[in-house]
Amino acid sequence: MLPLFCWLLTSPDWLIDSSSFKARLEAAPHEITLSNGLIRRVFRLQPNAATVALDNLVTGQSLLRSVRPEATVDLDGRHLAVGGLSGQPDHAYLRADWVDRLTADPQAFRFTRFETGRTSVRFSWKPARYAANTVWPPPGVSLVLHFDPPAGQYPGLALEVHYELYDGLPVLAKWIALRNSSGRPVRLDAFTAEILAAVEYESQVESSGTPANPYIQIESDYSFIATHPGSGASLLARWVPDKLYTTQVNYRLDAPLLLEVRPPLGPAVDIPPAGRFDSFRVVELIHDSTDRERRGLAVRRMYRALAPWTTENPILMHVRQADPQSVKLAIDQCATAGFEMVIMTFGSGFNLENEDPAYIAQVRALVAYGRSKNVELGGYSLLASRKISPEDDVIGRPIFENSPCLGSRWADGYFRKAASFIEQTGLAVLEHDGSYPGDTCASTTHPGHRAFEDSQWTQWQRIAAFYQSCRARDVYLNVPDWYFLTGSNKTAMGYREVNWSLPRERQLVLARQNLFDGTWEKTPSMGWMFVPLVEYHGGGAAATLEPLKDHLDTYEQHLVQNFTAGVQACYRGPRIYDSDETKAVVQRWVSFYKSHREILDSDVIHLRRADGRDWDGLLHVNPRAKEKALAVLFNPLDDPITRRVRLPLYYTGLTNAARVSIDGATDRPYTLSRDYSIEVPLTIPARRWTLILVRE
Repeated sequence: MLPLFCWLLTSPDWLIDSSSFKARLEAAPHEITLSNGLIRRVFRLQPNAATVALDNLVTGQSLLRSVRPEATVDLDGRHLAVGGLSGQPDHAYLRADWVDRLTADPQAFRFTRFETGRTSVRFSWKPARYAANTVWPPPGVSLVLHFDPPAGQYPGLALEVHYELYDGLPVLAKWIALRNSSGRPVRLDAFTAEILAAVEYESQVESSGTPANPYIQIESDYSFIATHPGSGASLLARWVPDKLYTTQVNYRLDAPLLLEVRPPLGPAVDIPPAGRFDSFRVVELIHDSTDRERRGLAVRRMYRALAPWTTENPILMHVRQADPQSVKLAIDQCATAGFEMVIMTFGSGFNLENEDPAYIAQVRALVAYGRSKNVELGGYSLLASRKISPEDDVIGRPIFENSPCLGSRWADGYFRKAASFIEQTGLAVLEHDGSYPGDTCASTTHPGHRAFEDSQWTQWQRIAAFYQSCRARDVYLNVPDWYFLTGSNKTAMGYREVNWSLPRERQLVLARQNLFDGTWEKTPSMGWMFVPLVEYHGGGAAATLEPLKDHLDTYEQHLVQNFTAGVQACYRGPRIYDSDETKAVVQRWVSFYKSHREILDSDVIHLRRADGRDWDGLLHVNPRAKEKALAVLFNPLDDPITRRVRLPLYYTGLTNAARVSIDGATDRPYTLSRDYSIEVPLTIPARRWTLILVRE
């Protein structure tokens, strides 16, 4: 059961109705404030610029205990602060009257002016297919703080600290930029884009531990190998000891209470004369609760806004063979059944790097054929996790056993070929496996990087630019890593591939566990599942769905549990139906998904995880939709289950009453209890499911 959030200071709850929480900027003498009713950040501008307040307006809590620089940069071997104020008498808390007495560090970059505006487009995106959110960029306000170097140092160099605050979200983005107007290059060895002396979440006397503040979540577009949020940011967000905080209870003064967001290596890049450097973006999500579901809802809401292309959720198939006959059969079946996308999968023979004009013409014709049937066509390409040559491979210890360096000559050719292939064929989908995982490379001969120190930054820039160019071309991107903020659409929901070789009944329960676990911090549209229609990783007849008509009950349950979760699976095989009866089942559940697409693509509330011992299920909620909730409950047992199931309806926005239909029956009125839930009596048939639809 969900807890009541009666302690929230805002009304309404932003997760139900965020329309009133508009970002704004307020300027006063020597001070400027960013606020949207959910969070507030206050900057003092004299005698230098620094953050002097970071407040959670939902809970009324201050998150900042001490003033620090806005950033730091290491230029040509020198460490320099950007802004900041000194002289705070105690770093455990910050009184307003202390701020007036703080002084500027003469060796820090000094604030000169600010400019304000609206949020800007980071890269091009126009929705080319159904999307639950088509607003880009996310609306809000922007602030740029301009700084000059310390007096007499680095003439011609200017530094900017950028902020964006968004409407309806407790989210703020930050990044730094340097402009070099001097006549010589300047090397940026390292930088820290964010420094927050945060209020401690817990105090530990004897052990430093790792008490990161759970109310501050850091995300970033500088993210590599991962399938869940925070994985990439964990490389950047460092909670380190704060030696200025001498009144902390930790007697060694080594509790990790200072948040620093910086790249793990480098960037060690040269900013040429008339050149500009832009850092990655730091995305700060301020949570108002430690409740797992509420935190997950906040993360999902953030990604819907900051990466709206992730709300595209096409129904897709993986065809195993890329020859024209096989691809056309797959396209024809998908068109008949209502599928929207075909991907020529790994091992199919599709080759993104093939420059043969005849092959390009063949793929172009297949793309056009698919388009004539309203089916988008794309293919699979492996980037990392393969060996190219001693001259082109990563020198060092790649995360995968083998991997090419994206700064190598081979990579120059790969990205040139890929861009040309997409442009010439009109390819609408790219499944890009083994994306750049964050490898470093010690080569000094690769054209794309100078040495080890700049190898990670330059490789990330290359993959980010490629994905953003795909986004501008409306190419749908399946990428098994967390590249959402750089343009990818979907990653794996989370599953173990060899589990698909297990007996069919076990696959079903495990898949529902994967769906349950994968949607805590991913929206349904952000993750794909997998349904191998032919034998995969072994398992023989007991694991295999083909012939589909002979295992239609199992096949239907795969369709049901994926579509009703709002999660698209990669149906991998030569066909998606093999008889009229099979076709009818596929069409029925495709139609069901499309008829309820708005609610099924909406947020998930987790009811009960599959354990093979009782019912399990998920609940979709959307206070802005006509259908406020849709629950799907499964019975894994050989006998019917009769239960009174509690449905938590707080996040539907309903407050008093609801109309409920079970398995398509006539609506029945229910009165919500004080915790916004209802209890529904029902019987779930053996090895089947029950659908519960909630309306206002």
